[in-house]
Amino acid sequence: MDMVNVVLDMKGLSCPRPLIGAKRMVDELSPGQVLLLVSDCPGTPDDLFVWAKQTGNQILKTEKMPEGGTGYHIQKGQAIHKANVTLDIRGAVCPGPIVEAKKLLNGMQNGEILRLVSDCPGVESDIGGWASATGMTLVEGIEPEPGVHEFYIRKG
Repeated sequence: MDMVNVVLDMKGLSCPRPLIGAKRMVDELSPGQVLLLVSDCPGTPDDLFVWAKQTGNQILKTEKMPEGGTGYHIQKGQAIHKANVTLDIRGAVCPGPIVEAKKLLNGMQNGEILRLVSDCPGVESDIGGWASATGMTLVEGIEPEPGVHEFYIRKG
């Protein structure tokens, strides 16, 4: 039996509300934790499987629920974002990394993700404000090794 950490009952709500609710809940979970989403919207499986694939989360199983609707067991992934483009700009001083990231993002499609790798000490404090000021979304920032930052920035 799976360990379910959170249950979200979205029966009676039309798409895409179950997916939006699931996304909000999964964002709050730790990697490996499981959300049980219950939905009776016929579009939920299509939305959910596409979203899970794009975000690195996993649908462990689906089941018909005794009280109606379908239960989707969604396990939060290890937060590995699929980047469309990687910009490894270690060695460049600020604001170089952000200037170069902006140039690359300008040529990318809305929804695509840029992985920016930088070892500039100031980049971590600058990137969030820059992303929100320019309409980008900072999906995640990690420090895979001391002094090196990886940022996943979604265009649009």
